[in-house]
Amino acid sequence: MAVHDEIQYAKIDDLKLDPLNPRLGRNVAGPKLQQPDVLDAMLNWKLDELAVSFIESGFWPQEALLVVKERLYGKETLVVIEGNRRLAALMYLKSALEGEPASTIWRDIARSGKPHAKLFERIPYIMVDSRDDVRAFLGYRHVTGIQEWNPAEKAQYIAQLIEKGGMTYEQVMRKIGSKMPTVRQNYITYRLLLQMEGDEEISVEHVEEKFSVLYLSLRTNGVRKYLDINIEAEPGAALKPVPRSRLDALRHFALWLFGDEKIPAIVRDSRQVDQFGTVLESKKAVEYLESSAKPSYDVAFRISGGDEPHLVNLIETAAGNIEEALSRAHLHTTSKKLQAAVERAYLGADRLADLFPAVRARNARQVKE
Repeated sequence: MAVHDEIQYAKIDDLKLDPLNPRLGRNVAGPKLQQPDVLDAMLNWKLDELAVSFIESGFWPQEALLVVKERLYGKETLVVIEGNRRLAALMYLKSALEGEPASTIWRDIARSGKPHAKLFERIPYIMVDSRDDVRAFLGYRHVTGIQEWNPAEKAQYIAQLIEKGGMTYEQVMRKIGSKMPTVRQNYITYRLLLQMEGDEEISVEHVEEKFSVLYLSLRTNGVRKYLDINIEAEPGAALKPVPRSRLDALRHFALWLFGDEKIPAIVRDSRQVDQFGTVLESKKAVEYLESSAKPSYDVAFRISGGDEPHLVNLIETAAGNIEEALSRAHLHTTSKKLQAAVERAYLGADRLADLFPAVRARNARQVKE
């Protein structure tokens, strides 16, 4: 059986944190990452909450770790595949109880109570034959399930399933309980991140932190067209999503979306991402962005005509409100407040009509008729 059904127990010193844990991040995780470094990287993972629970209730068998026996640091050992936060919390708690707390928080936790005598001696775990045997479980739990990883971590895990597990988009979709377009877009976005990282002219310091922004941008036709990205590409054709002929465009795009050490990003809010796609569909706006030393998002948006739908909505809403008011305004002709509001609406409409002479002329003809 790939995942055994018997709960076993181990001492804390016999279990190792997983240095390949996707949540560590691709720039940290690796087979040579030492245990103290893994533990340091996990310090801010809200481990204190787990530690308090361990003191009060112990380690419940139904929360058993999933463990694989594999070669690590030159010898066979038990590596935790699922449950690294629980093991790390135990490690920090043990150090705190031994007088070496990682912080004042851990010192206070150690003083808050006395854990069960066998807490660090009998840690429940279930043996797994290989990492591949729990791919589906981890994918569902952390990509689409109740304990979600960060966006970049999800995409990295999907990429591992495809590139190391040899899976297709459809197979990944079925394994992790997601949707095909989501799986495909995560993979292509991740490959785009790696392509940007491999370009010396692109600063990717903040890209991974804003991976969700990069992901959202690929939903827009403007970004896909500007970078010449095929969002339907199969894995083999998506290793480098942006063709060589559009690498200059990719450098511009990265600067506009994420900035670098000297120039801030012009897209300042994730809510502007869809609008940014609209901007890139405008030839004139793109020419302005590419030729300006310090381009302005607002200027590019206006050049693209992107604010037209918003203006239309504003005026249509105002017109609808006036039409509704007409059905009852005759009942309040003596109201000074209503008269003031009517005057304001009249002056605004009159000024708008000045901007559209054809509208004024057409209405003038209708009055004469």
